[in-house]
Amino acid sequence: MNKHILIVDDEESIVTLLQYNIEKAGFHTTVAHTGTDGLSIASEKAFDLIILDLMLPGMEGTEVCKQLRQQKIDTPILMLTAKDDEFDKILGLELGADDYLTKPFSPKEVVARIKAILRRTNKKEDAAPAQLAIGNLVIYPEQYEATMNDKLLSFTRKEFELLLYLAKHKGKVLSRDQLLSAVWNYDFSGDTRIVDVHVSHLREKIEPDTKQPAYIKTIRGLGYKMEGPAR
Repeated sequence: MNKHILIVDDEESIVTLLQYNIEKAGFHTTVAHTGTDGLSIASEKAFDLIILDLMLPGMEGTEVCKQLRQQKIDTPILMLTAKDDEFDKILGLELGADDYLTKPFSPKEVVARIKAILRRTNKKEDAAPAQLAIGNLVIYPEQYEATMNDKLLSFTRKEFELLLYLAKHKGKVLSRDQLLSAVWNYDFSGDTRIVDVHVSHLREKIEPDTKQPAYIKTIRGLGYKMEGPAR
């Protein structure tokens, strides 16, 4: 069965370019020209991936992304932005986007990104126990949930995936580039502030004292390491 992709963009030339190349690659497409319509369509029908422009009439792409994640719709999102601005990229990823592309982009790159995201999404998770317990933190991989002291925590999709990856590699020092590659599927160095921002958010949710982290340790000059709290 062919994958179905929702394109949310208000520029006709971009939509035409995307539709032609994506359908040529063997995917089905549906188009929405406003953020409001994109949110409505994505809320009512299941898609395999959403291509979402940042700047849209009716509702900005960041707000569409935020509302979809609040509805627990975890369809992968590839965000498009005309701004080569680190803040926009980080904001989109923080809100739950899986990847981004800066305009102008080549059709081949779009299709390559789509295939990479879908491979990652469809790839079966490594066999994992029903839960991972580290100190008072308990992670439930299949449910995308975690508790601290039996209290349910709230995470964005990427926050949870980062937490799970750190937990699966407990005791191992992981560089920012390694985390970018594993969690965001970036095969190049750079944009490592995305990792730092997400680690900071995780610490706010799981650490008894964010100034003296007991779970996610910073290893100066190297990266991060997940440990259990000292008894």
